[in-house]
Amino acid sequence: MISNMKPSSGAHVGANNSVSHIMWQVMLALSPATAFGLLCFGWPALNLFVITVLSAVAFEALCMRLKGRAAKPVIMDGSAVLTGWLLAMTLPPWAPWWIGVVGSGLAIILGKQVYGGLGQNLFNPAMLARVALLISFPIEMTTWANVSPLFFSHSPGLAESWHITFSGLDNIDANTGATTLGFIKTEFSQNRLLTDILKDTSGFLNFIGWSRGSLGETSTLLLGLGGVWLIRQNIIQWQIPVSLLLTVALLAGVFHTMDSEHYVSPLLHLNSGALMCVAFFIATDYVTSPNTPTGQLVFGAGCGLLIFVIRTWGAYPEGAGFAVLLMNSATPLIDHYIRPRIYGRDRKGKPLEIPKS
Repeated sequence: MISNMKPSSGAHVGANNSVSHIMWQVMLALSPATAFGLLCFGWPALNLFVITVLSAVAFEALCMRLKGRAAKPVIMDGSAVLTGWLLAMTLPPWAPWWIGVVGSGLAIILGKQVYGGLGQNLFNPAMLARVALLISFPIEMTTWANVSPLFFSHSPGLAESWHITFSGLDNIDANTGATTLGFIKTEFSQNRLLTDILKDTSGFLNFIGWSRGSLGETSTLLLGLGGVWLIRQNIIQWQIPVSLLLTVALLAGVFHTMDSEHYVSPLLHLNSGALMCVAFFIATDYVTSPNTPTGQLVFGAGCGLLIFVIRTWGAYPEGAGFAVLLMNSATPLIDHYIRPRIYGRDRKGKPLEIPKS
């Protein structure tokens, strides 16, 4: 009989979380920010959101049919709905309908099913689709609608919204403009200083989401609260969001301190673009991120570093999608070198010594 032994964990751990439970919890956390974004951009945004989500479900069903499998059980796990939802969060809210359909096809077919389905994909499907759309259709993917809240007199009605979604805008210049990060990037190319560029920019409006951008670039407040709720529910862990946001903030702080007229402040970085959405809802994807807490810290820091580099010196004002895909490709390498401790062995993989009674 072996005495004086206290195992640190059991050999088998049970959990109540199912795939569908996790997916619906994430969608619940996304709901406040999504609802606020739809309120800001009106009926055309709602049209695109519905089209994108339904297209993702349809492509999932088609893939299951081609595999000779029943589609309903796979669709009911919620993964296709969440993929379409996240993709819709990254699109310009007044983008044409076919952007949502093509994006959903890329996400489900190329981002997920060609690898074997849920749990086997190397890249985050929504981010793969977003980057592919941005490279292939740069005009449609960089045309940002002005805030046009539902039920306001100057906002498009239901009939006009269908025309925008399916036929396009009649007067693009009067209804669109640049995002905060895009405006800064453009003005820097004209040799303007940051103080002058930001004199008419409201940090508070960016914080609550009353500014141009995708649905996932709307409310920093609501996205952050949704992400914190997921951590409290133990749906995601804190390592990736904290290391990602902290890395961006630290790098921005260092460079902004050195030259405040040419490098954006940490607060503006954290309060702009899709940073909060990526940190809490995309980079934390179970399948495409590392397995260990240490590996997740490395992954998050890598995402933050790449986002800052692309935003600061790259051609694109927002680098979140590229950063996530690059770190997705590094996940197997991170898992190879940063491994979890095997039960009964130490961190180096050697068997633990069992004291004799």
